[in-house]
Amino acid sequence: MKKIGIYGGTFDPIHLGHLITARSVKEIRKLSEIIFIPANTSPLKQEAKSAPPFHRLEMTKLAVEKYSDFSVSDYEINNSGISYSIDTIKHFKKLYKNIELIIGYDNFLVFDKWFKWEEILELVDIVVLRRFYEEPVKPKIKSEKFIFVDSPTIQINSTLIRKRNAKNLPINLLVIPEILSYIKENNLYTK
Repeated sequence: MKKIGIYGGTFDPIHLGHLITARSVKEIRKLSEIIFIPANTSPLKQEAKSAPPFHRLEMTKLAVEKYSDFSVSDYEINNSGISYSIDTIKHFKKLYKNIELIIGYDNFLVFDKWFKWEEILELVDIVVLRRFYEEPVKPKIKSEKFIFVDSPTIQINSTLIRKRNAKNLPINLLVIPEILSYIKENNLYTK
């Protein structure tokens, strides 16, 4: 049976760490495909200033276009407003019978703050990316629906990329060349 992974995030910008992690999870969980879903506005990051949704969507498309088992959905971007995972999950459950939600360990630690988290647990299994160096924390929510996978330790994050770019420091080893060109052409993440 076809099993789909949905991988949401701000992707501001998407970087090599996202891609390496997605590849690893796809193989570990034997997923047929991973769908990247850039958030319009993340509920837990409403105060954060990010690049406009259109740019984040376009960069995500550029990042995955060479991989037939990765795709991008504009579902959350098109819905405007705050992107709640429960709405996205319900949308994709209409399209695919078997889906898994992929989240980072940082999101697992605050899962009890997610909108309608109990309903999310009823609908999908949740693949939690745990980096090798992270100490297990006593969870606030216990459920067999959480599936922990050790993901590669990639010390790249979007905040680092934005800060380096604003200081005119190289980011070429952190993002694929197409993303680097897109950031430069659209004057993103400058002071």
